[in-house]
Amino acid sequence: MDYKILSTVKTPQDIKSLTKSELSLLCDEIRDCLIETVSNNGGHLASNLGTVELTVALHRIFDSPADAILFDVGHQSYTHKLLTGRFEKFSTIRTEGGLSGFMNPKESKHDYYVSGHSSNCISAAYGIYKAKALKGENGTAVAIVGDGAMTGGMVYEALNNIGADNSKFIVVLNDNKMSISKNVGAIARHLNKIRLKSGYHNFKFEFSKFLNSIPIIGDNLYRFFYRIKKMFKNLIYHSNIFEGLGFNYLGPVDGHDISSLENVFNIAKRQTKPVLIHVVTVKGKGYSFAESDPGTYHGVSNFNSNEGFITNADKITYSDVFGRTLCQIAEKDDSVCAITAAMSAGTGLVNFEKKFKDRFFDVGIAEEHAVTFSAGLAKGGMKPYFAVYSSFLQRGFDQLVHDVAISELPVRFCIDRAGFVGEDGCTHQGLFDVSFLTSVPNMTVYSPTSFDELEKILLNSLSFNSPLAIRYPRGTEKCNSFEYTGNDFDVYKNDSKTAVITYGRTAFNALDAVNTEKNADFIKINKIYPICEDLCNALLGYDKILFFEESIKSGSIGEKLLCKLNFKGFKGNFVHIAVDNQFVDCASTSAQLRKYNLDTESIIEKLRGN
Repeated sequence: MDYKILSTVKTPQDIKSLTKSELSLLCDEIRDCLIETVSNNGGHLASNLGTVELTVALHRIFDSPADAILFDVGHQSYTHKLLTGRFEKFSTIRTEGGLSGFMNPKESKHDYYVSGHSSNCISAAYGIYKAKALKGENGTAVAIVGDGAMTGGMVYEALNNIGADNSKFIVVLNDNKMSISKNVGAIARHLNKIRLKSGYHNFKFEFSKFLNSIPIIGDNLYRFFYRIKKMFKNLIYHSNIFEGLGFNYLGPVDGHDISSLENVFNIAKRQTKPVLIHVVTVKGKGYSFAESDPGTYHGVSNFNSNEGFITNADKITYSDVFGRTLCQIAEKDDSVCAITAAMSAGTGLVNFEKKFKDRFFDVGIAEEHAVTFSAGLAKGGMKPYFAVYSSFLQRGFDQLVHDVAISELPVRFCIDRAGFVGEDGCTHQGLFDVSFLTSVPNMTVYSPTSFDELEKILLNSLSFNSPLAIRYPRGTEKCNSFEYTGNDFDVYKNDSKTAVITYGRTAFNALDAVNTEKNADFIKINKIYPICEDLCNALLGYDKILFFEESIKSGSIGEKLLCKLNFKGFKGNFVHIAVDNQFVDCASTSAQLRKYNLDTESIIEKLRGN
């Protein structure tokens, strides 16, 4: 495909002199590039299509990297990457050794901050802005945050702090779904047009300077006129939460009109207090499939761009099995509740939401609240199941300790995307939950290997009267060779003095390797924590133990097991294969398993002593 203008953009400076018609063509080319690349590689499409003009306008008015431009989550930063010298590498996005699907400073000086999770952008950008000010550096920082992120409490912590500080700072709210505040009537529409004209703000600044220059009474006059203006404005607009927090509110602005966006950004740069610019965009803009179904096209695997993305309904995942089984449980027990943090589809709860609307709670991007809310449900006699991605549960660790575990409340944490997650990269790998969950007293952790095990453990979870975590990987099972026995661990004997031990998804690869070499016993742990005393006693009889673990090594089950074995006098050789204490970059899940010696071939090599 020919990208006549986009191919010439090496830095953001290259787009500042483009004409209106050239900008329109550039935006068209960006959309074509996004659709072509994401259809080949997978990734976030609808959100990026909706922020093309917004990103172009930002880079025309602000000067990256002197001005730090931070996108909340960062999954909508694809246009930003294209405008900051990464067009030639853009075809590698979300591939091993290629560009990240999120913002990453290792990749470009224009990516000021690592991103991947939501609602933290304003805090980070404000810290960067204050650091620049304290060091006397030129430039500012701009935070672009989506309406979905506004459900996260951290956003309001940041807004409250910024408003109280009354610093000159800019937040851009990208609203592609909900209305923040409705302006009613013709007068409101007319006043909004006036407020978004530069002439109005020029007059406002000059008038303020004039009043303040009047000796003795100038300051009082300024305060008087300010109160009159504010009373009239509140009468028409009814104010909004942002102005209540100390921000000047500008908008709403058409997020696909570059001229309007540039105008309001220039106005915001002249303000002397915090500004929030409300930009309205269409998610999936310019691609009919994504516009009509932005949810499906939020994050997709590769697809035919002419035919659109087609989900494989026949491919059952662990998330599907979880959702289906929870519906079965809820049919029989009216106290069962499901909680999600804005991930009902991703965690398999779509059908539960339809069938049990009163017992389904989507709390938005607010994992901390979700954990404590679940604790409250449990305290009130309900049976809460909080479905959450492993990497997102990290955000609720304090609440898990303080609000759930200390009181031994029976909250069931159903942890999706445990282990490697592939192309989403370092911010989303589910490698830390084992370490932090097993550091918490009163916590029990299961790691089912197969669909059957997940289903049976969920069915048994109703009787739990203390905190419970059930962790399972992304995607589908490798085969159905494991049926749940109800045991804490299972032993597959080969009458060997060598034992291969593991849990979760890695068990498929380990069993394949043991069946190939037939020189080791295979032990699969089902309840991975607390570590069973009978397991430790059984392992004392082996001369060599190979423990394979799809988890970060520090604080892992392997470390804890070795410690217990040492106390019991184990004299054999213990080899622990896990992810050393590092963050795992983007690659396919199979490549990640291979890299960290957790695939079948690597386990065979270890059994052969290599």
